[in-house]
Amino acid sequence: MTAAATAATLVVGATGTTGSRTVARLVAAGRPVRAASRGATPLPGAEPVRFDWYDRATFAEALVGCDRVYLVPPVGEPDPAPVMLPFLRLARAAGLRRAVLLSSSAVPRGGPAVGAVHEALPGMFAEWAVLRPSWFMQNFTGAHPHAEGIRREGVVRTATGAGRVGFVDAEDIAAVAVHALTDEPAPNRELVLTGPEALGYDDIARIAGEALGRPVVHRRLTREELTAVLAEQMPDGFAALLAGLDHAIAEGAEDRTTDTVLRVTGRPANGFRAVVERETAGRQV
Repeated sequence: MTAAATAATLVVGATGTTGSRTVARLVAAGRPVRAASRGATPLPGAEPVRFDWYDRATFAEALVGCDRVYLVPPVGEPDPAPVMLPFLRLARAAGLRRAVLLSSSAVPRGGPAVGAVHEALPGMFAEWAVLRPSWFMQNFTGAHPHAEGIRREGVVRTATGAGRVGFVDAEDIAAVAVHALTDEPAPNRELVLTGPEALGYDDIARIAGEALGRPVVHRRLTREELTAVLAEQMPDGFAALLAGLDHAIAEGAEDRTTDTVLRVTGRPANGFRAVVERETAGRQV
């Protein structure tokens, strides 16, 4: 085994929706992993390491023994570049050769939020990839406000109108992430990830209700109404940003599907009904 093969992969955001799944898949493939989180949370088969985007004192130690990194931006940060770029410069100086960034299908290279990090990445690393997944199917089964609304009230509130989205399974994102981290040669491009079909939130509510055996409805709000609702849970600027993304969906920005999951992994992307049934089996969502 070569030295490169024994170097570890640093997974930043290792306890999150895609990070935890990426760690599990890398471990299952026999890859050494350093699982980075603010609490250095132990994960099966991985070495826990403390990491905080807002504490630069945690950066250097997290990079020890690594030659590649999976990057999940700081949650809720509208302008992550000033936080992330110093870490990426340090990673490059420490000898990391590959970086895989989690972005979003709604954020183009050079765009707002993590778009600035996307723009910088190719000039910083010889081997790279940017994952641009659509909205997560797990938003309706995990800890997201949509899932909470379904659990408490049987309601999903959006400003998306009749707009459609190619929702994607986080397991599929993680599967692509592992390929992007380990395949030779590196992708050196962006990868737009969706599920197999574009669904409106009326469809989501119907399918979720059928899987759960109880009614779920989609309540359509205006952009302004949604901004006000979200502002009760987060800073005003971020609430406005999220409501703006819903408005873009209403105008058709996310009405597309890609075959990226199939091309990268060799198997089709998972559908929403299958994911809801898989993740809610035996429990109340």
